Amino acid sequence: MSEGIPQTAEQETKGTKEEKEARAAQEAAGVEQTGVSGTTEAAPIRYRADTDTDFSNPLRDPRDRRLPRIAGPSGLVIFGVTGDLSRKKLMPAVYDLANRGLLPPGFSLVGFARRDWEDQDFAQVVHDAVREHARTPFREEVWQQLAEGMRFIPGDFDDDTAFKQLRYAVDELDASRGTSGNYAFYLSVPPKFFPKVVQQLKKHKLADAPEGSWRRAVIEKPFGHDLGSAEELNRVVHDVFDPEQVFRIDHYLGKETVQNLLALRFANQMFEPIWNRSYVDHVQITMAEDIGIGGRAGYYDGIGAARDVIQNHLLQLMALTAMEEPAAFDAASLLTEKLKVLKAVRLPQDLGQGTVRGQYAAAWQGGTKVRGYLEEDGIDQSSTTDTYAAVRLQVDNRRWAGVPFYLRTGKRLGRRVTEIAVVFQRAPHSPFDSTATEELGSNAIVIRVQPDEGMTVRFGSKVPGTSMEIRDVTMDFAYGESFTESSPEAYERLILDVLLGDANLFPRHQEVEESWKILDPIERYWATHGRPAQYASGGWGPEEADEMLARDGRSWRRP
Repeated sequence: MSEGIPQTAEQETKGTKEEKEARAAQEAAGVEQTGVSGTTEAAPIRYRADTDTDFSNPLRDPRDRRLPRIAGPSGLVIFGVTGDLSRKKLMPAVYDLANRGLLPPGFSLVGFARRDWEDQDFAQVVHDAVREHARTPFREEVWQQLAEGMRFIPGDFDDDTAFKQLRYAVDELDASRGTSGNYAFYLSVPPKFFPKVVQQLKKHKLADAPEGSWRRAVIEKPFGHDLGSAEELNRVVHDVFDPEQVFRIDHYLGKETVQNLLALRFANQMFEPIWNRSYVDHVQITMAEDIGIGGRAGYYDGIGAARDVIQNHLLQLMALTAMEEPAAFDAASLLTEKLKVLKAVRLPQDLGQGTVRGQYAAAWQGGTKVRGYLEEDGIDQSSTTDTYAAVRLQVDNRRWAGVPFYLRTGKRLGRRVTEIAVVFQRAPHSPFDSTATEELGSNAIVIRVQPDEGMTVRFGSKVPGTSMEIRDVTMDFAYGESFTESSPEAYERLILDVLLGDANLFPRHQEVEESWKILDPIERYWATHGRPAQYASGGWGPEEADEMLARDGRSWRRP
């Protein structure tokens, strides 16, 4: 025992050691704890974001990348919380964020749905979803802290009483959890309910943020079913929330490999000189699924593959692949460059030759006999909904003039894969004998979005031996092998970005409308010209799609 330390100071040292350690951890993360200490039952703890002008952490250096971005005081309200998306993706993503220390201690989760549940029933549903679908290991202490901030509101979207209860729950969580009035409203509901929900939020003043706080709306795709409906939906939503408060979720943009596309292009000198019409022959963007529609007949029939995937996912990937370097990595600069690409897109002059749609037919797939689309439960025998779609587009600008972009998507294809393949022109002159290069294809850079996230570079190399024989080889980069940390799920990144107010990875309403301007003429053509071609389940689409590329002297990549 040190005699030089006064007794009171010694007692203080012992009594506050754990508290100081906890406070130091919070300060290291960029927030300050201003709770009451020294009592058996602690008073509610309030947290201030690291942007608070009253506090600046002198130990935090903005150049230090070891500290992740952590959301400030906030809460998330999920409408349609009983759906598959919420159960399999959203609630596990919230838990994974909490488990990684990226959510504030007082984070709150409110569910809204037509169920006669109490708060503890909702907590049990979240618990089960987390146990089954979470990416990170389950930890009881993390779960308990998260569960304390869970509330459930039963009711319909036109139930004023339910929205009054929601308003009360938000106010109560402000007081008990220190959310500071910051809430994101996640509309995990069919698009037809979007107007009703946002109007109810406006009516009950839930969309109005208190002074110094924020309110945000998160909307799942599809963003309308054509240009007219998208414009009307945007008008209704923007009547309640300002455009910068609306976050349209395209989960593909949250994937690490999609973000890495920007790093690949703009952080490396080796790619930029060849990323243009002088060297690129064509680009193929593929999103293939090996499953059918499952139990989604009510949603999928009448929508189809082109509206479900090409209008949002694939056109966004195309814009990121083709855009010029942005002035900065922020939402406004990215929007500017992506819009330039979408506005420059040109459709084929003959839509019959430059587009293909199909429906999967019954066949053996993976050792199992599967039904065709028209045999699925709930599907009309006369349905013309496409389960496969392929289009050839041009980007009419100096960089890409004359380079076709082939976009395709489909269900019941050979395997589940999403990739962007930039295929290069052949060497203008070859000194080798034709027999030496007969197995040599075109050089390509392939960005694998899912699964096996990473990148492949394909080029020619001599086969070992006494003769000169050149064959394609590949050089692979895989996230799982190059980094010790596994890639987070897309919804983890996107939910965190919503809470942080970072809109870089979210399509803005201008992009949505431009994408519909591209797809609408194709859909109108298909509506008046025949029926979708049939293709065997487990294959790679209808023969007409192969013929479309063959007419251009090209062929589809086999992922």
